[in-house]
Amino acid sequence: MAVVINTNTAAAQASNNLAASTSMLQKSLNRLSSGSKIVNPSDDAGGLAVSMKLSAAAKRSGAVQTNIGNAVSFLQTQDGALKVAGKVLDRMSELKTLYSDPTKNSSDLANYDKEFTALQTQLTAVAGEKFNSVSLFGSSSLTVNTTEDQTSASVSMAGRDLTSTGTGVGALTATSVTDLGDINLSDITTAIQNVATFRAENGAEQSRLGFASELVSVNKSNLEAANSRITDVDVAEESTQLARYNTLVQAGTAMLSQANSSAQTALRLLG
Repeated sequence: MAVVINTNTAAAQASNNLAASTSMLQKSLNRLSSGSKIVNPSDDAGGLAVSMKLSAAAKRSGAVQTNIGNAVSFLQTQDGALKVAGKVLDRMSELKTLYSDPTKNSSDLANYDKEFTALQTQLTAVAGEKFNSVSLFGSSSLTVNTTEDQTSASVSMAGRDLTSTGTGVGALTATSVTDLGDINLSDITTAIQNVATFRAENGAEQSRLGFASELVSVNKSNLEAANSRITDVDVAEESTQLARYNTLVQAGTAMLSQANSSAQTALRLLG
């Protein structure tokens, strides 16, 4: 190999190798310090695109879980109101039975009527209850999306019109009903059956929402795991690479120093 002064090929090659090793060492440091394999989009452009979609889907799944939880709270509040309505109806049926006692005088019957009208008012108050300004009872149903894409599945919470004459307690709270003499016991037992049906339907919806929440939770975990496989750095593997690049940088620095000093050989020949 010729001994030259103007061009130090060995030093140039050593410098290139050192620059490459330094770049890889810096990238490894960035990955370990951030915990992510994708520090820059150029590291994995396709993986970054997939990761962004998976991350967004996981966050939407978390929001869906919150919505389902709110829907369950709505149904629990509704059931609590229905439970109270059932107790009111039980008392009404008791009053109606006592009212039919032939030994009661008109004053006794009037006293029963006073409690009955008070209970009518309470039933009306129960029917007007709200949850976060949303009416607990009415003819309109509420739809709860149970998937992050809002297209795969949803749960419909049926409208329950507690004031309805046919399916609620309207037969007992109508303005035409002013005392116990205006109703039959069968009107009360029908109302009790209607409230019982409402509570059964409510329980079925709560049960379905519970399973839907569990599914969303599982899907969210799987989305996060899939995203982790794309973006999260394997610390054990990257630590091994860090040690390798660190050694290469040190060796490259030493060899560049040696290559730079190799030109001194030409000066000895000239002396």
